Amino acid sequence: MSRKILILPGDGIGPEITREARRVLEACRDEGLDIALDEAPVGGAAIDESGVPLAPETLEKAKAADAILLGAVGGPKWDAMEDISKRPEKGLLALRKELGLFGNLRPALLYPQLVEASSLKPDVVSGLDIMIVRELTGGIYFGQPRGRDTHEDGTRYGYNTYVYDEHEIRRIGRVAFEMAQKRKKRLCSVDKANVLEVTMLWRDIMNELAPEYPDVELSHMYVDNAAMQLVRAPKQFDVIVTGNMFGDILSDAAAMLTGSIGMLPSASLNESGQGMYEPCHGSAPDIAGQGLANPLATILSIAMMLRYSLNAPAHADRIERAVGEVLDRNLRTADIAYPGTEQVSTEAMGEAVVAAFQRSR
Repeated sequence: MSRKILILPGDGIGPEITREARRVLEACRDEGLDIALDEAPVGGAAIDESGVPLAPETLEKAKAADAILLGAVGGPKWDAMEDISKRPEKGLLALRKELGLFGNLRPALLYPQLVEASSLKPDVVSGLDIMIVRELTGGIYFGQPRGRDTHEDGTRYGYNTYVYDEHEIRRIGRVAFEMAQKRKKRLCSVDKANVLEVTMLWRDIMNELAPEYPDVELSHMYVDNAAMQLVRAPKQFDVIVTGNMFGDILSDAAAMLTGSIGMLPSASLNESGQGMYEPCHGSAPDIAGQGLANPLATILSIAMMLRYSLNAPAHADRIERAVGEVLDRNLRTADIAYPGTEQVSTEAMGEAVVAAFQRSR
């Protein structure tokens, strides 16, 4: 049977970048990959169509899919919505929660062709290859109670709850240890165990797991120091594991080390192997519709999809080689262009990757 892939273009530049990724998927289908493609709205686009950021029928399609490709959600058009439960981002959070997508893999890999595009010195970032494993369905983004209220004197206040249970920590810890076993066998767990009780438990659980993986060197680092070390000496890291909020922040910081957040894919996996794949960047409404968006992170997310959910590593390898070939030809979108390179549009970059993929038969 065909493997089902649901494409959720979303908002802002989402439709542009997923369009180019879909062309890569179609090229894979032409090369013998047995897949069936479907699309549905999510985020602001879904609000405009049905009044909610994730319609029940879209959620059902997502549950039935083998893998999901997400563009991006959100934008200023919906920022003023008073009911925060219906804002675009709630559709994304609901997908993660309803599908149990607890394990977020966010690689920060610097292509050698883009060393000059990084904001750090070449000797600091050359050869950079980090994998951040972020817990995605717990922590402060989902903890209860949460809300906004008013004191008796009329002063407004807001509150959120940062909570993890042992099962959630142990589950993401195993993902990180197993990832480290496949790489350089070094795992750094990032927490704030000097201040936050929930991360004291996080550190305890990671230490309890460590004897099960004797070939992996486990270290711990406070999140503020980890942020500093990422920009001081990022190559000291191999695999980083951390909670939802810390991972959100650190993975975006790591993304910029590679020259552009527009280069970095991500995978969000559940326990059955189903995954949602998306670029690390946002909807960038300021450049939407102008052909300036970089589709490479979304295309590389397809490679992760083929590797982690569809068991098609050969096609994944070909996609990654195609991206490397295009960069070798000095083709660049605006975010990674610099003197001596050729700036191309979103569509032209997608066309170049498809052509390189087809040549690699």
